[in-house]
Amino acid sequence: MSVRLLLSCGEASGDLYAGALTRELKSLAPDIQIAGLGGPTFAAAGGEVLVDYRGLSVTGFTEIVARIPQLRGAQQRLLAHARAHRPDALVVIDYFGFNGRLARDVHALGIPVVYYISPQVWAWRPGRIKLIKAVTERVLVIFPFEEAVYRQADVPVQFVGHPLVDLVHAHPPRAEFLARLGLDPSAPVVGMLPGSRTSELRRILPTLADAAQRVRARVPGVQFVFARAPHLDDRLFGPAHALAGAAIVEGEPDAVLAASDVVLTASGTATVQAALHDRPMVVVYRVSPLEYRIGRRFVKVDTFAMVNLIAGRRIVPELIQDDFTAEAVADEAVSMLTDPTRTAQIRQGLAEVRAKLGGPGASRRAAQAILAIAEKR
Repeated sequence: MSVRLLLSCGEASGDLYAGALTRELKSLAPDIQIAGLGGPTFAAAGGEVLVDYRGLSVTGFTEIVARIPQLRGAQQRLLAHARAHRPDALVVIDYFGFNGRLARDVHALGIPVVYYISPQVWAWRPGRIKLIKAVTERVLVIFPFEEAVYRQADVPVQFVGHPLVDLVHAHPPRAEFLARLGLDPSAPVVGMLPGSRTSELRRILPTLADAAQRVRARVPGVQFVFARAPHLDDRLFGPAHALAGAAIVEGEPDAVLAASDVVLTASGTATVQAALHDRPMVVVYRVSPLEYRIGRRFVKVDTFAMVNLIAGRRIVPELIQDDFTAEAVADEAVSMLTDPTRTAQIRQGLAEVRAKLGGPGASRRAAQAILAIAEKR
């Protein structure tokens, strides 16, 4: 009888990881059946999407409150599927606000739970580790320092490495890519990654576009390439469309990063992608003032950017909330474009980050660990 898995991920990065994991699971067990909460990448890899995460993706407390009915409905649909089909395991990927409750309820049915890409309990709301310990058969972590955190709490844990190491896709040569966009390959390029959610774009992109105008005034000939997530409304990119010497590229973040000299990026998975491409970056983020005041109380660390957290020190500048101004972003970008000594120092730090991400094969190692648990049933 074939292995059956229920999987749950949220957000674009979770869907990316779910797709890579599903491909490896199907390579190891061709008859495996995988269904759950996911998106287009999960579906393209052969997963059955019971609920599309794109209808649930939220940022911050106020958005969560507005989406509670849909979130609860999605949880109930996945739980009903678990009751009806009795999967051999539930695999949850990050997204603790949703997946924590789902993991608890599915565990109560006697179904093993594997947490892949666990919440950042070392940085944010450490109390979550109690629930993880109570309901999970195994936690699969992607950063080496996370393993010690979970072992100290007596949680079964395995470091598998970061899946993005394998997911940095081949990209066209810089000259070819920029020529296709009508840009000059010999001129400096700033890559712009403003986020993948509607709320992020509204709060981040206009300031980045303003910063780009200021950079252009100080660095002659500079060009800008915006990476656009596929499902976003084109109207959100109005400030980018109005920017001379700029292009918008949909669905090719690796090509944008590879062609850039400097990157301006929203905090999140994109910072790790930029590090894998060895690109100096300025990390920015902004939420509503209320969300920031509430959330800051739960944060244990004094830095937000994932590359800085991995490095254990601030190797790239991060401009968060009130510090995120067009002038501050422009100052940092101009410095990186014009000061080779500074960019060399940043690249040295990024090399340390890459060394900590583990070697290739993270998704396959995760798949092997999941199958070992599922096949015990």
